[in-house]
Amino acid sequence: MSQKLAILDAGAQYGKVIDRRVRELKVESDILPLTTPTHELKKYRAFIISGGPESVYGEQAPKYNPEIFSLGKPILGICYGLQLMNYVHGGTVLKKNKREDGPCRITINADSPLFQNLAPTQDVLMTHGDSADQVATSFKVTGDSDGLVAAIENPKKKMYGVQFHPEVDLTLHGKDILSNFLFSIAGFKGDFTMADREQLAVEYIQKTVGEQQVLLLISGGVDSTVCAALLGKALKPQQLHLVHIDHGFMRKNESAEVKKALSTFGLHVKVIDASDTFFNATTIMNGSISEKLSEATNAEVKRHIIGNTFIEVAKKAIADLDLDPDTTFLAQGTLRPDLIESASDKASSNAQKIKTHHNDSPLVRELRDKGRVVEPLQEYHKDEVRILGKQLGLPDEIVWRQPFPGPGLAIRTLCATKPYLEKYDRTYKKLQAFTTDQIAVTLLPVQTVGVQGDGRTYSYAVGLSGQSEWSTLRELALEIPKTIHDVNRVVYIFGEKISSPVKEITPTTLSESVVDQLRAADSIVNQILLKYDLMRSLSQVPVILLPLHFGHEGARSIAIRTFITNDFMTGVPALPGKEMPLEAVNEMVTRILEEVPGIARVMYDLTSKPPGTTEWE
Repeated sequence: MSQKLAILDAGAQYGKVIDRRVRELKVESDILPLTTPTHELKKYRAFIISGGPESVYGEQAPKYNPEIFSLGKPILGICYGLQLMNYVHGGTVLKKNKREDGPCRITINADSPLFQNLAPTQDVLMTHGDSADQVATSFKVTGDSDGLVAAIENPKKKMYGVQFHPEVDLTLHGKDILSNFLFSIAGFKGDFTMADREQLAVEYIQKTVGEQQVLLLISGGVDSTVCAALLGKALKPQQLHLVHIDHGFMRKNESAEVKKALSTFGLHVKVIDASDTFFNATTIMNGSISEKLSEATNAEVKRHIIGNTFIEVAKKAIADLDLDPDTTFLAQGTLRPDLIESASDKASSNAQKIKTHHNDSPLVRELRDKGRVVEPLQEYHKDEVRILGKQLGLPDEIVWRQPFPGPGLAIRTLCATKPYLEKYDRTYKKLQAFTTDQIAVTLLPVQTVGVQGDGRTYSYAVGLSGQSEWSTLRELALEIPKTIHDVNRVVYIFGEKISSPVKEITPTTLSESVVDQLRAADSIVNQILLKYDLMRSLSQVPVILLPLHFGHEGARSIAIRTFITNDFMTGVPALPGKEMPLEAVNEMVTRILEEVPGIARVMYDLTSKPPGTTEWE
């Protein structure tokens, strides 16, 4: 019998992570649409149905082949997959008053084959609005999350469903659950060994490019540098051209340091100062010319302008290098999470767009359609790229470099000309249920990007202020988005307690002075991360400029977003006093307020992913 698993895609943000976890367990898998014809499904030993952003009753619910459930194959339904399984067999699914987004503690039936050898209490990641209500008569409940159905099963039909995500790091024993399904229930042998991935990547480059020229836009981060090392191994030296574009939103001294670091590795990089080009760039959005980047406030507009301007500058670089624009390939260090969040059809046919990555902009997609893009890392996650980088001989200072987004500080500056006040009073009133004598809870009049129920949200951030233990603040940050659905991010605000609503902002766009303000704060944070040797233990630490003055007219605020993750699809903040030394936090706050003019408050982001993405935009 076949030893291959089919992962049936319902639009999950974590669909590729399922594939990766299965691969780690030495089982071969393919990601297929839910509509895959029956004759193709019969080739597989078992199925996993992924999560997804839609409701089983919704008009946009993914189409599916009903034969999935009548072939007698073992099936594991995850999140939407559980709901679909329950619905197909006569159960009901409802959008209840409570949704779950983030780490949760559930109780399970340890006698279930899916949960064998596990403790009755498990820490898992939930991200859903709909929940199974009436469970199908042929199924029984095997998991509970504070009154909501967390798992169901029908062992006779070899069908199992979990409302949580066993594929992500935040489900602490998720790999054990997947192992139980694959081996004890589905009977896989676990003998699939991936061919050497470095060699596969080299062969892919050679087959794609042939004898043509390649231009790589290299940022100096681990993704583009590993991509450069692979290209250098696969191609002749005269075929490869490395260009670093300084768009004006780099960190302090970043471009010079990138060129120096790469030259020590033997990579010659041409640096192009295109800051004026980017500041004045526009793009076409919905059939109209956008405002200039320096005047834009919408996050997606900024991302589109930056992504498309990268391509325009690259085209000029191709001309300056006297290369043929019709045959030269654009190389990118694009990762699988980038494509999933951008809703690229290269990653998922059903996933919702969370944000447009600069390496998946409309112009990049046009070039892909023409077959002019080479992306040897498109099947990789960040930690896998680091492993490959070490295998290729890259030094630790590059392999473990803190990730920095292609658009740079431009998407770490929240731009707005007026406060965001939609449903403000109603949401603020709901939040007061969490206010105590020690902690004030206030709504911040800005929007931030999140992932809730496998879909994109663009919602409020909440600020906590006053005196409390960090563990208590973290519990509030977990609980608030579960009950206040218009919130996807929670921060702690240092300084005196804020007892009244915050409804005013400092109008903010991407002027040079504004970017310099953030650049200075970002430099301070990174100096302190180096001082306390936190670069490796903290996966990423974005520093964000917010248009909030808190009564200091013309001032702005800074948010520090620590993030710990392996898969870069889910993660948690570093808790001060635990993963983050209190001395380091206090030093960051003190120095930013003392050394960066015009900063009113400093905040510490306490949000897990989900419900908040790594970046704020």
